[in-house]
Amino acid sequence: MDPMTILLVEDNADDELLALRALKKTSVPNHVVVARDGEEALEYLFGRGKYEGRNVGEQPKVVFLDLKLPKLNGIDVLRSIRMDNRTSRMPVVLLTSSDEPQDLIDGYDNGANSYINKPVDFNEFVEQVKLLGQYWLGVNRVPALY
Repeated sequence: MDPMTILLVEDNADDELLALRALKKTSVPNHVVVARDGEEALEYLFGRGKYEGRNVGEQPKVVFLDLKLPKLNGIDVLRSIRMDNRTSRMPVVLLTSSDEPQDLIDGYDNGANSYINKPVDFNEFVEQVKLLGQYWLGVNRVPALY
């Protein structure tokens, strides 16, 4: 089985490292692309900037998106994903430390498929991301073309 691509949009280096470690432990082969801010995430998805020329026909199976990002916040990234026909059905999981009720509402109002609070505990965070990877890559089904 070819590895499935995950786009991890995360500006915190520690959370990035933990997520990468957890995703390596899933039973589903995966390849993780990391974007460290909202603009870079959109550049990757739409083949712009440093990703100019990338085959945008090959999109991630799922996006794990933090909310509090530099340059462009997660809600703005989510809106851009949902407004483009090429990515409008792409699964997007908000993976955030925010407990703000308005962030939860804004996430779902703008088309998030899931909203997950990052656990503070190291082992719990690793286990949660591992389960997310297994679900979104191994269990969930999406249309052949976004």
